[in-house]
Amino acid sequence: MKAAHLPAQRAPDARLLVVDARGELTHARRARLADFLQPGDLLVANDAATLPASLAGLHVPTGRAIEVRLAGRRSLAVDDVREFTAVVFGEGDWHTPTEHRGLPPKLRPGDVLALGPLRARILALQGHPRLVSLRFEGDADSIWAGIAQHGKPIQYAHVPQPLALWDVWTRVAALPVAFEPPSAGFVLDWALLSALKARGVGFATLTHAAGISSTGDDALDARLPLDEPYDIPPATVHAIGDAKARGRRVIALGTTVTRALEHAASLGHLRGGAGVADQRIGPQTRLRVVDAIVSGTHEPGTSHYELLRAFAPDTVLRRASAELERAGYLTHEFGDTVLIEAAQASDGPPLGRPGPPRGAANMVSVGAISIRRQQPPKAVHEHHREEEDVAQQ
Repeated sequence: MKAAHLPAQRAPDARLLVVDARGELTHARRARLADFLQPGDLLVANDAATLPASLAGLHVPTGRAIEVRLAGRRSLAVDDVREFTAVVFGEGDWHTPTEHRGLPPKLRPGDVLALGPLRARILALQGHPRLVSLRFEGDADSIWAGIAQHGKPIQYAHVPQPLALWDVWTRVAALPVAFEPPSAGFVLDWALLSALKARGVGFATLTHAAGISSTGDDALDARLPLDEPYDIPPATVHAIGDAKARGRRVIALGTTVTRALEHAASLGHLRGGAGVADQRIGPQTRLRVVDAIVSGTHEPGTSHYELLRAFAPDTVLRRASAELERAGYLTHEFGDTVLIEAAQASDGPPLGRPGPPRGAANMVSVGAISIRRQQPPKAVHEHHREEEDVAQQ
């Protein structure tokens, strides 16, 4: 698929491919996302704002230029900002594709890195020449100020113009803890929120420190995603419980929301509060909370695509990927969107087709919320004339 090269979060011609629980594909304009959700469903978004997590500087022992991309943190606490996991590149910047970026100088524990107004010391290498643990000098306020003053958004070569910080903040951005934008949330605007409300679709948020999507190194990329802290507010737990009790769906706006919710429910009940998502979600994962996902278009082999395999069989995803390619959908963070309903989602009307709320039959209690036993869906929505027109464009 072709990469989206303009930093436009809400491009008017952005498209949506809907994959329902039966594997049926429907093309639509992305602005119509709310039409494919049901009254009583709940859309959950990640409200993490994006850090300017790319820091240019020097490897002090050698005097050589480096770029440090902050990539991990153990909590979301605002004063817990001294220690990070980071990926270190050699000289150059985002104009060069990551797969062509050189290694940094040989890094050793104790090495000092001069990063604009900040100084950091390498604590340890994490099994790869680029991946380190580092600790910033100074107090939390000075570190935050240094990141804000000197940092840039992490950027890749497919976007030719420099990104500004507002290019990577969603409409619901709150605490600046994401290392790259939770870009599924780029679909959000006031028109969509209004359409969700008019359709009777609930909206809730959580905060998840979205990590980096690529390092350009196959061995290191195979370790993604790294551990990511999150926080789920009590109000969101309550909203999810209410939706499940009424037999409605929970729709995750992005892979980070899915990872947070499924980790928080991994002990058999959905827990609110802070946690650290350290699991991999893939084809063998039993989804406990999320019934469908809104995501960008991802290529096979990436960590994001692996997560989508929890929602649909490989045969369906291959067919969807071929259709995305055929129809010229754009990929990466400013690209087009897919909406995928879990193949083993609760029985009832598939995405995009209205139906009455389902009853409480066939429910099992999972901790503080009730979750419907997973069964095959009973109906498939029809393609609309407008959607067929979009597919032919």
